[in-house]
Amino acid sequence: MTLAESPVADLDPEMEALAKGVLDGNRRALARAITLIESTRTDHRAAASALLQRLTPHAGDSVRLGISGVPGVGKSTFVEALGNHVIDAGHRVAVLTVDPSSAISGGSILGDKTRMEELSRRREVYIRPSPSGNTLGGIARRSREAMLLCEAAGFDVIIVETVGVGQSETRVAEMTDMFVLLLLPGGGDELQGIKRGIMELADLVLVNKADGDLQAAARRSMAEYRGALQLLHPRSANWKVTVRTCSARDGTGIAETWKTVLSYRDTLQASGEFDTRRAAQARAWMWSEVNDSLVTALQGDPEVRRQIPALEAAVTAGRLPPTLAARQLLELFLKHHDKWD
Repeated sequence: MTLAESPVADLDPEMEALAKGVLDGNRRALARAITLIESTRTDHRAAASALLQRLTPHAGDSVRLGISGVPGVGKSTFVEALGNHVIDAGHRVAVLTVDPSSAISGGSILGDKTRMEELSRRREVYIRPSPSGNTLGGIARRSREAMLLCEAAGFDVIIVETVGVGQSETRVAEMTDMFVLLLLPGGGDELQGIKRGIMELADLVLVNKADGDLQAAARRSMAEYRGALQLLHPRSANWKVTVRTCSARDGTGIAETWKTVLSYRDTLQASGEFDTRRAAQARAWMWSEVNDSLVTALQGDPEVRRQIPALEAAVTAGRLPPTLAARQLLELFLKHHDKWD
C-alpha cells in the first residue's frame, strides 16, 4: 500500500461528533474545529489531521476570493458590502480575515467583526479572524485548512482578507480562485512600489472610494491602471484582467463586481483552467506544509535548539557565514532523522 492509498483514519466518538456538527453547519462546531486545526499541540495536530481527512471530501464546492489592498483602502467595508450582496443573492459566505499580530507580544487586533458589524449579524455569514503570528506575509498557516472546514460546513463563497502589508499576496493567490486587488484613487505614484509588484497577481482591480469628490480621481486611476495592465503579463490566458471603480461605502459597483466574479468563474471552468488551478494549488499547499513542518520540527529538536544561540552569535559577529551555519543545523537535525521513521 502506498502513502496515497492510506485508509481514512477512524475518529473517536468526540471527533466524529465534531465532524458531524461541521457537516450540519453548526457554527459552534465549526469554531471548535478551526480552533483545533490552529493548535500547535502535538496531540491536537493528530486529531486535526484525522478531522481534515474526514471532511475534505465534502469541501471544494465554493468560490474562493482573495481580497488585498493597502491599509486604509477600505477592505473590511468592501467585504461587508460584497458579503451582504452575495447573501442577498442566496449564498452563504465565510470570511477569513488575518489580523496583524504584534511582533513583540504576539497579540492580535482581531477587530474585523467590529469593522463588519452589519455583516456579522447575518445568519448566512461566518467571520473568523485569526492572528497572523510569525507566518510570512500575515497569512495564518492554517488558513487553507479553515477554508476547507468552512466549505464542508456549507459555505459556498469563501473570502480571504489579507493584512495588506505587501508580502502575503502570493500566498493568497495560491489558495484562492480569484485575486481581487483594491486600490485608492490617486496619481501615477500608485503604479510604484508594493502595488506594481502585485498587479500581475490580480484577476480583478477595483479602485475603491469612488464617491464624493474622489469620483473623478477614481475614473482617472481606472484609466491609468488599464493602461498599465497592457504592459504586464496576465495570470490567465483565458481571462483579461478587469478594472472597475466602486464605492463600498455607498454600495455602487458592488453588484457589477459580483457579476464579474461569476463571469470569471464561468470562463475558467469552460476552458478547464479552473480545475487545473485548483490542482496546482493543492500541490503547492502540500509542499508549503512540508516546508513549514520541517522548519517547525528542526526548531523543536532539543539538540538543534541547544546549538542555535552559539550559531546565531557566530553569524551575528561575522565569524561564520549564514549558509554554513544553516548547513550545520541541518546536518545536526538529520543525524536524528530516525525519529521520522
